[in-house]
Amino acid sequence: MRILGIEGTAWAASAAVFETPDPAQVTDDDHVFIETDAYAPDSGGIHPREAAEHMGEAIPTVIETAIEHAHERAAAGSTNDGGGSGPPIDAVAFARGPGLGPCLRIVATAARAVAQRFDVPLVGVNHMVAHLEVGRHRSGFDSPVCLNASGANAHILGYRNGRYRVLGETMDTGVGNAIDKFTRHIGWSHPGGPKVEQHARDGEYHELPYVVKGMDFSFSGIMSAAKQAVDSGVPVDDVCRGMEETIFAMLTEVSERALSLTGADELVLGGGVGQNDRLQRMLGEMCEQRGAAFYAPENRFLRDNAGMIAMLGAKMYAAGDTIAIEDSRIDSNFRPDEVAVTWRGPEESVDSYPTDAEEVQGAEAAVRFEGDRVVKERVPRSYRHPTLDDRLRTERTRQEARLTSEARRHGVPTPLVRDVDPQESRIVFQRVGDTDLREGLSADRVADVGRWLARIHDAGFVHGDPTTRNVRVGSRGDWPDRTFLIDFGLGYYTQEAEDHAMDLHVLAQSLAGTADDPETLLSAAEDAYRTESDHADAVFASLDDIEGRGRYQ
Repeated sequence: MRILGIEGTAWAASAAVFETPDPAQVTDDDHVFIETDAYAPDSGGIHPREAAEHMGEAIPTVIETAIEHAHERAAAGSTNDGGGSGPPIDAVAFARGPGLGPCLRIVATAARAVAQRFDVPLVGVNHMVAHLEVGRHRSGFDSPVCLNASGANAHILGYRNGRYRVLGETMDTGVGNAIDKFTRHIGWSHPGGPKVEQHARDGEYHELPYVVKGMDFSFSGIMSAAKQAVDSGVPVDDVCRGMEETIFAMLTEVSERALSLTGADELVLGGGVGQNDRLQRMLGEMCEQRGAAFYAPENRFLRDNAGMIAMLGAKMYAAGDTIAIEDSRIDSNFRPDEVAVTWRGPEESVDSYPTDAEEVQGAEAAVRFEGDRVVKERVPRSYRHPTLDDRLRTERTRQEARLTSEARRHGVPTPLVRDVDPQESRIVFQRVGDTDLREGLSADRVADVGRWLARIHDAGFVHGDPTTRNVRVGSRGDWPDRTFLIDFGLGYYTQEAEDHAMDLHVLAQSLAGTADDPETLLSAAEDAYRTESDHADAVFASLDDIEGRGRYQ
């Protein structure tokens, strides 16, 4: 099988030939040829009009180069194509989105023309799914958690029930765009990421805001603080070091949270920012610390490229997932969780939760069950800068003890705090429940979670990470057959409706990643929240706004 791929979502006019005897397997016979002509603005960031002009000029050339290569491969009889008889390609795959509309339209028009020229099928590929599928294909992993860190996007995904589910994502700008905003502020040319990486090597750590909400994250406050720091005289090398240590620690932490939530033990990296050596080392250290496997593709498959489009196109073509010319319109806001994954079986799932054990490795802590006690220790995370790591572990331990007790005072079932040592980042709790909510999901229990969240929100604080792993259910403790909230480490005091809505958003994402019927369960939680809360209307208005903010909406 030989597939022509065409990519052009923003800056890279790219065409590729992917040739394989079996698109479902990684083999020594896989062959990938990539031709790319990248747009480089004279100053500042990407200018959409200039990017489209570059795409229009460069796409015909890179496509013809790739087609010539396909002809050479066909003439050599490199696969079972009869030694060069027939068209040199079996299908044309192109990036339908997300991306800049004018660029995507140029690519789609070219792809249609080539498909008609050779009378072969057309395959429409989601650019972000291609970023993660190329790493998944080349790693040979069964069902990993996937981190996409690219210019306009940043998200955590896992495959379940026929789709890639978004477990977490940026709430404002993409990670690469955030870094570029900082570098433009100080007068550096695009792309800014490699320049920040170079300067960070000579800098000392400078503290910047660290914003993680469940498995979601935000970069806007970091960029504002970084700009202010440079303007106030902090050496630019130190600010660059602080940016890398902060942003990449956030991405690594949410990746670990996704591994903990799903029980997966494989992580794949995708996206252009993934070329950063510091990010790769952080992710590798985190996975090694928790006994997981990590894979980052070679750089040519991390940055935007047609090779990943052709590779995913081959899988889709083999599954019969082609598209008619008249239905091949582009979608500049094409979300990865909108893609029906036809090339993977329903039995595959990122959800591989381990059986009960007396010691559990969570997202940021080791938890030991000792009779009727639970000992939770936030162990040092070697991937984080020591100053940042010490601060987060101490602050979160104090906050967890405080808010666990505060929630209990407001009628929310939580474990008793028996002992706390912030300096050692250790808390001893009463043991509650028989299992995590994700192992005992029901509409009534999820409704309890909605009810308890409403109570703490009305009391003026949030949980911060209300996933199906951070709720215990069963008959242990003072309350028989109850639903208990645990793990308030990311919680904080706030009266803001948007902060309260983020709790509900995190719950929804965790249900999507761990439940077979997440919509029904989430509806139960929302109904209970509306009944319990005094300010539900404001919270749900903010929730609508949050869910409309995603980078693919």
